[in-house]
Amino acid sequence: MAGRQGGVKDEEEKPDGFDPKSADAYILRDPQAFAMNVAKALENLGKAASEWIAPRERGEIPHNSASPMSDLFQTLSDVAEYWMAEPKRSVEAQTHLLSSYFDIWQKSMAQYSGEAEKTAEQPETRRKDKRFADADWQENPFFDFLQKVHFATAGWADRMVMEADGLDEKTRQKARFYMRQVTEAISPANFAFTNPQVFRETVATSGANLVKGMAQLAEDMAAGNGNIKLRQTDYSSFVIGQNIAVTPGKVIARSDLCEIIQYAPSTEKVLKRPLLIIPPWINKFYILDLNARKSFVKWCVDQGHSVFMISWINPDARHAEKGWENYTREGIDFALDAIEQATGEANVNAIGYCIGGTLLASTLALHAQEKNRRIRSATLLAAQTDFTHAGDLKVFIDEPQLAALDRHMKAVGYLDGAVMASVFNMLRASDLIWPYVVDNYLRGAQPPPFDLLYWNSDSTRVAAANHSFYLRNCYLENNLSEGRMKVAGKVLNLKDIEIPVYDLAAREDHIAPAKSVFTGASCFGGPVEFVLSASGHIAGVVNPPDMEKYQYWTGSSPDGDFDEWQKAATEHKGSWWPHWQMWIKGIDKRKVAARIPGDGALTPLCDAPGTYVLE
Repeated sequence: MAGRQGGVKDEEEKPDGFDPKSADAYILRDPQAFAMNVAKALENLGKAASEWIAPRERGEIPHNSASPMSDLFQTLSDVAEYWMAEPKRSVEAQTHLLSSYFDIWQKSMAQYSGEAEKTAEQPETRRKDKRFADADWQENPFFDFLQKVHFATAGWADRMVMEADGLDEKTRQKARFYMRQVTEAISPANFAFTNPQVFRETVATSGANLVKGMAQLAEDMAAGNGNIKLRQTDYSSFVIGQNIAVTPGKVIARSDLCEIIQYAPSTEKVLKRPLLIIPPWINKFYILDLNARKSFVKWCVDQGHSVFMISWINPDARHAEKGWENYTREGIDFALDAIEQATGEANVNAIGYCIGGTLLASTLALHAQEKNRRIRSATLLAAQTDFTHAGDLKVFIDEPQLAALDRHMKAVGYLDGAVMASVFNMLRASDLIWPYVVDNYLRGAQPPPFDLLYWNSDSTRVAAANHSFYLRNCYLENNLSEGRMKVAGKVLNLKDIEIPVYDLAAREDHIAPAKSVFTGASCFGGPVEFVLSASGHIAGVVNPPDMEKYQYWTGSSPDGDFDEWQKAATEHKGSWWPHWQMWIKGIDKRKVAARIPGDGALTPLCDAPGTYVLE
């Protein structure tokens, strides 16, 4: 907006709250410098395009790479088909949208001319979207109109999906997800001259912000080898083993799939039963050991646990055939053997986080059939065992998409971590994608250091056989909870698991939805302590007590309706960690002398955090 248009009233006629001088911030002062910077920005954009094309031309990214785009077009075409099939229905839908635009236009003109009072009321979606926090989204009539039109369009698009008859529930869920991705992508907050903050900075710097931003885009495209590696933090501020993942310990065993870390004790006495932690192999284990204050590992050590951690390898083509059974035998069973050699203890307490918890549950069902009773209690953290209510991730799982994914993984032997990171980011695109696109590539800003986002960006590859087994048996066919999953030649039944289970769900979890975790908690054959924490998949789990944040809920056994369970549950302030510690000690509180890594039968191989985490 180079300046105001004709027909503007004198300043004394402006409505309250609008300052005409604010328009000066949007007036370009140096057109020549701006033109030169635009040319430089386009040159850098060309470099980014070259970085995207190059690995495809070299054959490093196969042409049969799995992509959700074809499924998006097919799904949304199913919605469009319903509305276009009958002309009257189509006209009514278009008329509804246009009338909402006209209503917004009338109200905006009335407010701008002083004929109507400006309302402070905001749509719920706008209040939740931090991209619209700038005051000019409301104070400036141009941007106020844009954001109102955007939210009206998004609401209309969602109604078109919800009111389209003839769609099965799976297609409707996919359509809503894809439509949300589209409407979030076309938000006016995502473009330089429709975002007031970016517009002002572009004018103030004569476009220098765009030059820097496009240069960063080229760098991130090169870092992702043809797939954009969206920078969410200052990577240079963190070094694994120096200021992140620093709890002292030793690697005491190593298999082709994992390293086993034994952490050094900080108490003279420790609980008799060692504690084995099984993290997800999507991302790395140190989410549970970010720093001294946030580390669940250190907290457990300080509570008197002998803590052992599985650190999964970052697989490559060599691990293509490593499947679910391999992760069971060469991961969990290998760790149990190492713990017994290191401590002399056959019985352990085990924790499984996210997909690590799913693997733990299936392993326990297998152990039950094999009369293997080494794991005496299980804690599942944001882990699904029933996938009926698995949320938006199910959008990417159906037979055609799995077939395309299998072809891609067969060609390279694994699924690249960048693909997985993109999928998880899409679940919360308004928080994890678009704000960084705007800040990094339009404003040319550098993100600040943040250990959690450093971990989030440290993505790992996934072995082809293991990932295919997981998606098909869990998300697509729900075989684990329904007693059809087959591992090591045995059909698994979760009801065979009779040991005590502590099952934690996070109320705002978008990866392992709380309702999904609750449903799975009723599948076990023994006593289950179901606990609901506040916040999401990470903060709901990594919530140190001394931070005094959030809350958690306890209640009856996880049976019946999840909403009814929540209504009857008891709220507790703060972290669930002390509650879990009381539960563990209630099972077995016997103590022995602290165990020093290397004092047992296994000679340490290297210091924690080991070598696999660095790959």
